[in-house]
Amino acid sequence: MDGTTRHRILVCTSCKGTEPGSRPGPAFIADLRAALAQRDGPEIEVAGVACMAGCGNPCTVGFQAYGKASYVFGDLNRKEDLSDILSFADLYHVLADGWCSSVDRPGKLRRNTLSRIPAFFPAAPSQDAADTAFVPVAEPAE
Repeated sequence: MDGTTRHRILVCTSCKGTEPGSRPGPAFIADLRAALAQRDGPEIEVAGVACMAGCGNPCTVGFQAYGKASYVFGDLNRKEDLSDILSFADLYHVLADGWCSSVDRPGKLRRNTLSRIPAFFPAAPSQDAADTAFVPVAEPAE
């Protein structure tokens, strides 16, 4: 990773809000973009996604960057959780592989993690990679 890795916050645009007929995703995206534009921090892209399959936990927000673990969080509120999302964005940006413990995540992001997906292309092997590395199972010989 060379410091130019794009970091992205994804927001589900089809999640239903608490009020009938509401979909908070587009307003959530606007709030995140406005907050990011007003601060001196790393450049982070914010994008809407038609569905993140977190329907039982709206509103769903994800984080992704090349070479890093990806995260999906649910049951987030654009007004109550905005500062925690921004704090996590800063943390995620400095993590070489994106991996962090739940205790390191701010606010509801500690307990509302729906998924953490390891990086497809790891940034760098860790010293204990032999203990935790994915080893494919060999197909049985015919």
